[in-house]
Amino acid sequence: MPRRKVGNPLALAVLSCLCQRPMHPYEMSLTMREQHHDSAVKLNFGSLYAVVEALAKAGFIVPIGESRQGGRPQRTVYGITDAGRAELHDWLRELLSQPAKEYPLLSAGLTFMTALPPGEVLAHLRLRIGHLEESVEQARAQLRTFREQPGTATVAEVFLVEDEYQLAIQEAELTFVRRLADRIADGSLPGVAEWAAFRTR
Repeated sequence: MPRRKVGNPLALAVLSCLCQRPMHPYEMSLTMREQHHDSAVKLNFGSLYAVVEALAKAGFIVPIGESRQGGRPQRTVYGITDAGRAELHDWLRELLSQPAKEYPLLSAGLTFMTALPPGEVLAHLRLRIGHLEESVEQARAQLRTFREQPGTATVAEVFLVEDEYQLAIQEAELTFVRRLADRIADGSLPGVAEWAAFRTR
C-alpha cells in the first residue's frame, strides 16, 4: 500500500466533509459529530487543526475565504481541490478493498496475559465481558433509534453500515471473550494447568 502524504484517518473525514461543501474547521467538527464520523475516527480539535494544515500543505485543500459569526474571531473556510478529491477516492478504494494488519489493544493483552495468574486474568476478562455487554446493548439501542425515529424520516440503511460494523465487531469480541473466560475457568484451555503452576513459582 502506498504511504499517504497525510495518513491520519481524520484526514479522510476532513476530505469527506469538504466534498459536501466548503467549511471552516469548527464546522467540520460539528458535521463529523452530526454524521457520526467520530465513531470511526478519533476527533479532537488539536488533531483536526494539524490535519487541516497538513492537507493544505499537501495541496489537497485550499483556503477559499473567511467566515465570521457575531463577535467570534474570523475562521478560514477551506475547499477541496481536484487532487484532494482524487486522494479521497483512491484512499477509500484502498480501505474498502485491501485488508490491513491492525493492532487492537486486546490482542496485546491476550499475547502477554500469561504474565498474570490465570485467576486474575479470568477476573479481568469477566470485567471486560460486563463492559462489552453494556456497549453492545447501547449500540443495539442506538441502531433501533436511528431506524425507528418517531415523527421523523428514518435514517437510510446505507448511512448506518459503519454502526452495524462496529456492533458486529463488539458482538464477535464478546463471544470470543466469553468462550475464553469459560475455558480458563473450567481448565479446558490447553496449557492452563502449566500456566497456573508457572505463576505459583
